[in-house]
Amino acid sequence: MTQPNQTGGALDPLLPPEIAQAAERVGVRKANMDLVSMAVLAGLAGAFIALGAVLFTVTVTGAGGGFGPARLLGGVAFSLGLILVIVAGAELFTGNTLVIMAWASRKVSTPLLLRGWAIVYAGNFVGAVATVLVVFVAGNWELGNNEVGGTALRIASAKVSYGFVQAVALGVLCNVLVTLAIWLSLAAHSIAGKAVAVLFPITAFVAAGFEHSIANMYFIPMGLLLKNEDAAVAASGLSTNQLADLTWADFLVANLVPVTIGNIIGGAVLVGAVYWFVFLRPGLSSAR
Repeated sequence: MTQPNQTGGALDPLLPPEIAQAAERVGVRKANMDLVSMAVLAGLAGAFIALGAVLFTVTVTGAGGGFGPARLLGGVAFSLGLILVIVAGAELFTGNTLVIMAWASRKVSTPLLLRGWAIVYAGNFVGAVATVLVVFVAGNWELGNNEVGGTALRIASAKVSYGFVQAVALGVLCNVLVTLAIWLSLAAHSIAGKAVAVLFPITAFVAAGFEHSIANMYFIPMGLLLKNEDAAVAASGLSTNQLADLTWADFLVANLVPVTIGNIIGGAVLVGAVYWFVFLRPGLSSAR
């Protein structure tokens, strides 16, 4: 049963100190999950985020109103992915950086923390890439006279064009917002409350062009497949030279590695460690 917080009834949202305690408890549970369940739930999370990326791609294709409104609408669409992760239940690497709070409280060991991150990251990759293959075979990219494929190619090409430091910074900013979305969702008791908690931070990171490592496990591999489809290339308006950097090596080196580093810094350090220090560090008995 949900316990009432300091301000009233059981349906009231949790206060920040209570959210910190909830995050710590969830971190312990996640770190101690059996390997098979963890891997399966990680695969689901990769697929869920990929489905949000599919909806984003379709939504921004041909969207009117200018750059900003189109990105805003796309951000709302992409929020589907994290809503599915939180409400349906799945293990997402970027969100699991908050397990650092349980680690800082010495309730999760370093091997368990790293084991969980590694398994969930790998499972997210498998789920996202599997979704890429299914969506590609289904011909989703041919929608709108191949315009959806053209949009997907432009997205992928842009994502491998960042410098290393810029990609890290974009990853930091992204996962600050993603983990804050999860933090806010822990405060809510209803599905509607959790969905609203997710909506605004996720819309913000997408609209602002920040970089999410797991989403990029869909966006860039999809572009790598579409690079070989003449109709999609024509719809993208990109030249051969512009597509030259869209390779598996660039996917890993120019995007996935630096963005993942940034995601860890943003989620584990700037959100998880900061809130642990404020609400859970030793000596703060009132926060517990």
